[in-house]
Order: sequence, then C-alpha cells, then structure tokens
Amino acid sequence: MTVVGPFGLSVRDQALDADAQAGLAAVEEGLLEATKSDVPFITESAQHLVRAGGKRFRPLLVMLAAQFGDPYAPGVVPSAVVVELTHLATLYHDDVMDEADVRRGVESANARWGNSVAVLTGDFLFARASHILADLGPEAVRIQAEAFERLVTGQILETAGPRDGRDPIEHYLDVIAGKTGSLIAVAVRFGAMMSGAGDGVVDILTQYGERLGTAFQLADDVLDIASDSYESGKTPGTDLREGIPTLPVLHVRAQAAATGSPGDRELCELLDGDLTDDARLAEALRRLREHPALEQARRDTIRYAEQARATLAPLPECAAKAALVELCDAVVHRAG
Repeated sequence: MTVVGPFGLSVRDQALDADAQAGLAAVEEGLLEATKSDVPFITESAQHLVRAGGKRFRPLLVMLAAQFGDPYAPGVVPSAVVVELTHLATLYHDDVMDEADVRRGVESANARWGNSVAVLTGDFLFARASHILADLGPEAVRIQAEAFERLVTGQILETAGPRDGRDPIEHYLDVIAGKTGSLIAVAVRFGAMMSGAGDGVVDILTQYGERLGTAFQLADDVLDIASDSYESGKTPGTDLREGIPTLPVLHVRAQAAATGSPGDRELCELLDGDLTDDARLAEALRRLREHPALEQARRDTIRYAEQARATLAPLPECAAKAALVELCDAVVHRAG
C-alpha cells in the first residue's frame, strides 16, 4: 500500500498507484515549467506557492478520472497542470482579498511582496494556464471559461451577500458550488474527457466533482475554526477575521434567530464585531469550537461527501472508483 495525494489517500492497486505517482510527478514538472519567466522575479513569485507544495488534490482527481479511459493520453497531464495553475492563481488573489499572512505554511505572496505583485502574479498564472489550454482544443477552452465564470460569480456573490429574503445558508452553498465545486468538477471532467472516456462516464464524474467540491470546502470551513496553522497550512480564523460568514457561523446565526438564546446572541455580536483584534478573534474561535454549530457543519460535510459517493454507483467497479470513494471518506475525516 502506498500513500498518494492529499489527506494520506491510500491507493491499494499497484498499477493505479504507479500511474498516479507518475502522473503527479509529470504535473509537478509541468507546473515548474509553466511558471518560468524570462524575468527572474516573476519566476520567483510565480513559483512561490508551487514550491510550497500543497495537496495537489485537483491534479490527483484528473489522474484518477483518466483511468476510465486511456490514462496515458497526451492531454491528461497538461489538463491537470491547467487546473492546478488556475487554482494557484485564485489563491494569490484570495490572499489579497483576505489580507492573509500565511498560505501552505509559508509567508503569503501579498505579505512578502505586496498586494500588487500578488494580484499580477495570479494574472500571470491565469495567462499561462490559458496558453496550455489553447492546445487542448476549443471544447476544453469552453469548459474552463464556464468554470472560471462560475468561480468569479461565486466570489462576487460571497462579497455581495444574500439578497433580501434569501436563506443565507442556501446562498452560501451556491457560493461555494461556484468558488470551489466548479474547478474540482472540471478536474474530473478533464481527466475523463482527455482520456477518451464515454460521455456517460464524463457526466457522472462531473457531478461527483461538484458534490465532492462542496464537501471539500465545507471541510475547509470546519478547519478554519477547529484546526491550528500546522494542520491547515494557513492562519486559523482567517475567514472570521475578514468577516466571511462560513457555514459554522451561519448555523450560529440561524440558531440565534430560531431560539433567541442569549448566549447565541452574544456570540453573534462578537462575530459581528472587530475580529482583527487578536484577543477577540481567539475568544470567537474558542466559543465556536464549543458550539453545536461546528458539529452541524461537520454533518453537512458528511452529507455532501455521501452524495458524491452515491453519484459513483453506476460506474464499473475498479481501483480508480475505489480511490474516488476513499477520497469522500478522506474529506469527511479531514473535517474531524
């Protein structure tokens, strides 16, 4: 048994393990090549997060989905590089918006070089992803463009907040379907499509990616509150500090509105206050970790992971399907 990819995923099939390891190694080489520039400083900033490592969750999904066709098809590795470059670009931009100091256990690009360099580096990565994508054909370009539109729309909707009368939790789930689910769905879609898998398989894996992506983001929401920086690779409470209402916070507010509990109302007041103060942030984290809303968010994570697992049922039994099922379990485990 060999450990491959995020969360210590175990791939028990030797052939699949070898394919996944070789594919991820090729993706790593592709990422380093794609982030080179004639300007040394651009290379340094563009490779900052590449060299920091990361789970390579999306490239792994590309490799696993490709097992339903020809995993050695020429478009598989480049499509995985495209998806990871796009993801990395969003991280540069997210850290500017969040004013984050740490990403993947290292100093964030904006903290090191300033917001302008971080934003432009993200743009550089988008450009390089587009360059690779152009060689994969017009259908791949269209799919990526649609996903990118959904990703940006989700970010805008998060910033704008729910319209009057809209359930904030439903709004938030729509936001993360766009921000996170769209690109994870593209990862499995590209893997299946580039490998020549049938349309039915491509559709099933795309639905799986959407649901797994939601579960993945909900697990992140739990980690932002429940973990320390060693576990998550970023500063705990980053979303809280920026006033981003993640699912545990939304559950607290819903419970406060439903029950009128003085303790819940007091916690809401704390969450709505200035959490740039370290002491107030620490208090908010402490109280959220003790609140039933955190467990409710964990249950929601499990529900979406189980939906992702159920989506895979029509696929033939094989090592790749078993690995995709295990990823659902890994996401749940990640949320505690």
